[in-house]
Amino acid sequence: MNAVAAHSARLLVVIVNYRTPGLVIDCLRSLEPEVRALGSTRVVVVDNGSADGSAARIAEAIASRRWGTWASLMPLDHNGGFSYGNNAAIRPALASADREPPDYVLLLNSDTRVYEGALGALVEFMDERPGVGIAGSRLENPDGSDQNSRFRFHSVWSELDSGLRVGVVTRLLHEHVVTHARAEGPQPADWVAGASMIVRTQVFRDIGLLDEGYFLYYEEVDFCLNARRAGWSCWYVPTSSVVHLVGRSTGVTTMNEPARRRPRYWFESRRRYFAKNHGRAYALCADIAWASGFALWRVRRILQGKPDQDPPHMLWDFVRHTLRAACKGLQPNPTPFAGRNRQGT
Repeated sequence: MNAVAAHSARLLVVIVNYRTPGLVIDCLRSLEPEVRALGSTRVVVVDNGSADGSAARIAEAIASRRWGTWASLMPLDHNGGFSYGNNAAIRPALASADREPPDYVLLLNSDTRVYEGALGALVEFMDERPGVGIAGSRLENPDGSDQNSRFRFHSVWSELDSGLRVGVVTRLLHEHVVTHARAEGPQPADWVAGASMIVRTQVFRDIGLLDEGYFLYYEEVDFCLNARRAGWSCWYVPTSSVVHLVGRSTGVTTMNEPARRRPRYWFESRRRYFAKNHGRAYALCADIAWASGFALWRVRRILQGKPDQDPPHMLWDFVRHTLRAACKGLQPNPTPFAGRNRQGT
């Protein structure tokens, strides 16, 4: 048993890597002073079957920088997705008979850098509010500008607004728009970005682990919705600040670069979220709302000479993948550690 696994910790930080060893090492470097200041913290880097030497590079960095007292590597044999990688580290931490489970689990992207006090702010916030199940950090760009970090749940109306992009419609539907305006202090949220999201361990025991039916995207939305239905609240905590290098870990969304074509798993994750949580009829309505709004937007963009900043072939890919996913249907997944639902604030 390594030095990390030999003792209990109040906080477990999980970082999933897929062929981004340099980003992971930079993230660990930013975590070092935080871990030492906070204490009682373990960090597990899960390598999702990178097969490119990532695991060896990360292991060498942990050894050479003497991070082994608080960080360890968990290599997996294949890439099962974001939920799969996180669950691989969370599951044994909850089930181990050798030590007490952590009070909290922090999901942290490999393309993040934590600021001083970021972890402590989240833990302190959760300690003071036992009815809060999930909390998220304030995410920012390298230049210090804000990223969207606090969100409402997706709905038919939010899909219409997302596709249509008309200011008057957005104002009319402001209570359904997914993104919130910036908040200076802690605020409740429907869901927070999974790039830096802390979860009370009891939430996993009540609703299960992350749904591995999502390869990437929408898994944190689904998880926060399940937690809400079980009586747990979710909050945005801006005193915990984290730099997020958008898209560096996935290559799907990038800053200051032309939009890239959306991969198949993005469409499948979106469809799964709506069909699983609201039913197939609702999912179809959400599909129609977005596709019709987006088609009108594309016409308006051409007529008004607006720049084309959408992913290539977005409408065609949306229709094609959505029809394919609808024909396949939704495959249910088991939820380990499912237990009683918790009611309360």
